[in-house]
Amino acid sequence: MALHAAEFESERLRLRWPRLADAAALFAFMGDADSMRLTQRLRDLRECRRYLAAHACQRRKLGYGPWVVLDKSDGRIVGFGGLYDDPFEPGWGIEVSYRFAPAAWGKGYASELTKFCLTLASEQLGLGEVKAFALPDNTASRRVLEKNGFKQVRFLPAMNRCLYVWRPGPR
Repeated sequence: MALHAAEFESERLRLRWPRLADAAALFAFMGDADSMRLTQRLRDLRECRRYLAAHACQRRKLGYGPWVVLDKSDGRIVGFGGLYDDPFEPGWGIEVSYRFAPAAWGKGYASELTKFCLTLASEQLGLGEVKAFALPDNTASRRVLEKNGFKQVRFLPAMNRCLYVWRPGPR
């Protein structure tokens, strides 16, 4: 898998670079208070476009960033996520993160995306670690991270988030 590719596929997901035209479909769930109650919600469509533009800028600088996540079976946008260095909270290093529409919850998409990201991090980027964050109450996300080999390092009271770290095993 070439890191510079605009599109990737996992078993059930198609991952592609976001387009500004995706903003409305992404905002439908990323702006919904109930859907995003366990993560950060975008306030309006303008903020969603700004969010996508900031990640596009990071992608140009670093060569990677989050993708729009589509269900391969029907082509629907079901999520947003991937590897990135957060342009809004810099300094934490490379993270894996994901947000999914409620219709995609419970289908294993977050686990599949996270596993794909860690393979990319290890095999293409040669990373020694990847971080992730989860709210203490987000048991589903915490389970996804732990299932993929992340270890909780500490709780960050100022962020009300648990910090997780993944390190690849022997190569």
